[in-house]
Order: sequence, then C-alpha cells, then structure tokens
Amino acid sequence: NESASPYYAEGASGPTDVDSLLELYLAKAPRGDDEAPRESSDAAVSDAHITDAPTGKVYLVGTGPGDPGLLTLKAFHLMQTADVVLYDRLVSPAILDLVHPQAHMLYVGKQAGFHTRTQDEIEKMLVGFAGRGLTVVRLKGGDPLVFGRGGEEMETLMQKGYGVKIVPGVTAAAGVGSELGIPLTHRGSATSVRLLTGHLREGAAAEAASGKGNTVVDPVDFAVTSADKDTTLVVYMGLQTLPTLSRKLIENGFPRDMPAVAVERGTTPFERRVFSDVAHLPDAVLHEGLKSPTLIIVGNTVKLSPLWPWRNGLGEPVSPPDDTKKKHVLQEGPVDADSETNQWFERTGETVRRLRLLGNLEAENAVVADQAGEPVTRGSKV
Repeated sequence: NESASPYYAEGASGPTDVDSLLELYLAKAPRGDDEAPRESSDAAVSDAHITDAPTGKVYLVGTGPGDPGLLTLKAFHLMQTADVVLYDRLVSPAILDLVHPQAHMLYVGKQAGFHTRTQDEIEKMLVGFAGRGLTVVRLKGGDPLVFGRGGEEMETLMQKGYGVKIVPGVTAAAGVGSELGIPLTHRGSATSVRLLTGHLREGAAAEAASGKGNTVVDPVDFAVTSADKDTTLVVYMGLQTLPTLSRKLIENGFPRDMPAVAVERGTTPFERRVFSDVAHLPDAVLHEGLKSPTLIIVGNTVKLSPLWPWRNGLGEPVSPPDDTKKKHVLQEGPVDADSETNQWFERTGETVRRLRLLGNLEAENAVVADQAGEPVTRGSKV
C-alpha cells in the first residue's frame, strides 16, 4: 500500500516548528572550512536578503505523474546532487527511492483535510536552506507550473533575492493521456485541449469579488463555459465537483454519451481507471471508490484509447450500450507493468534504499559514539 510508505510517515516531515527544524538541519549541513556557524535559524529566514551569506540554489522540479520512467534526465541529476529535498504527497515512492542517500529529505505534502506544512512554512523552509548556501530541490508531482503552486514559491524566492530555476515535468494530462493512448488533440475529434482545476484555493472567491484575484469564482461554471464538444477537457483535482460538472456539461449541450474516464494514481502500480460516459461517470467513480489524486478526461478522443471497453463487431469503438445496466468498466494496474524499464527502476531504487538504510545506521552509530566521548567522523546525513 503506497499510503503506508515511510516517505509519508509523520516523522518524515521533521519537527513541527519550522524554526526548530531549520536549526536542527542547518546544524548538521555541510559548511566550508572558513565559514562560521550561524547563531540561529532566524538569520536564514529573515525578510531582508543576506548579502554576506552564501547563496544556495533552489530548483523547483517536476517529477511527472508517478512513473519514474517519465522523469527528465535533469530531474534525475538534481536528485543525485541535492543537499536538501522537499517533496510533495504526489511524488511517488518509486521516484523518491532515486534520491541519493546523503540528501536530507523532508515531507511537505498536502492532501484533502490535512497539510503537513502550510504554503508559508514551505516557502520559509526554502528560503532558510537557500540562505545557508545549500542546493535545495523541491520535488513536485507533474509539472511545477501546472496547478503546482510553483509560481508562488518562485515569486517568494525572487522577492527575497534568491535565484530559482524551474525543471519541467510531464503534467498528468500528458502522462496519463499518453499511457492510455488518449490523444489530447486529434484531427476530426478534438481541435483543442483545456486543463482545468476542480477546486479553487480558500479565499479565491473573496479575492475575485474584491478585484484582487482572477474573476473565476466557480471552477465548474468556468469549465462548462470554456468547453465545447470539440475540446478535450482535462480536470485536475475534480472528484468532489464531478457530479456538478457532469450535470452542467449536459445542461449546456454535451451529449450524455460523451466518452469519459477517471484515472486514480495514473502511471503508478496502484493505478485504477473507470471508463464510462459523462452522464454516468460520477456514479461510477462513487461506486468504485476512486480517491484523490484522480484525473478526469472528457471528450471524443477518450474512446480512441486501445483500452476503451466497448466495440462493435468490426472492433470500432462505440458508446456504452443502452441495454446494459452497468454503464462503466473498472480497470486496475499499470498498462505496461512488466516492462524492462520498470524493472530497471525497481532494481535501482532498491539499491538506493539499501544505501540510505546503511547511512541511517552509520548516523545512529555516530550519535552513540559521540555520546560515549569517542571520536567520530560526521557526514551530512541526519
């Protein structure tokens, strides 16, 4: 069970208080021979830029929808060289296994109803580590700038005088669509694609009313007014609003049998996908118990997928038959679970996990020896 991974355990996020966390980790971080230690972490997170402090590098890195094979080479290289890695809940264990064993890893994930860190705390951590001269890699699922709040973190770092670089990732729409063989655009079926979010951040409606934010106050209404039958509609974070989206699309002219699919944890070993039509997809998702993160794709191109379950006698895709009670099909597991590429990543990840375990044991032994007054050689592992 992926949710039981130690990467997402309570202790993976470090001390609750951010200042205490920075003090602990910065004390253990490598420093140059001629650099004096800081007296406290407050200097590292000051609003004023510290001109005499070493300036670290911050990379906002997209890791794709979950399959480690979709990582870019640049992302992999940074995961092998980072001092500190802050990672989200949407970064899969198979990808986290590839972070080199000496890196400090901190879980800062968010999920519905529970955030290990607020966005302000995450940005404070990024600034604190960068101010210490460290190379900081912020791992994000998908692409950092597609519903990933990467722009907010970039703005904060730039305002405080720190450089930040963006490493793109395969966004879920492209990764999941390609895995399932669903073209996002296709001549004769879809002339455009729209990427939409199923929910807005807290306070967005108030900002829109005051003129401070954008004018979108209802993501479902926006999705409906911006979509048409020749558009492939891709909805991120849309499980809760799916029933309303389905109803309003039909009310605004979408055919009830418009092909649709909902994909939970796409491209991972835990993938579950429900094929249906736009009218029956909400009940199908509820019946099968799909949970976040789930990507929803609605449009004519969905039935072009080789996995589309309904076909006529010639093998051509057709809508779910009217004479069947069950208007959806559940499929489970990745499309290419036994590929040689996946096996290579599993072997590589297992090697890194073993090295990380050895590093943890060495760190524990160093603490015991230090308490006993014996000389020890410290590494950078916490």
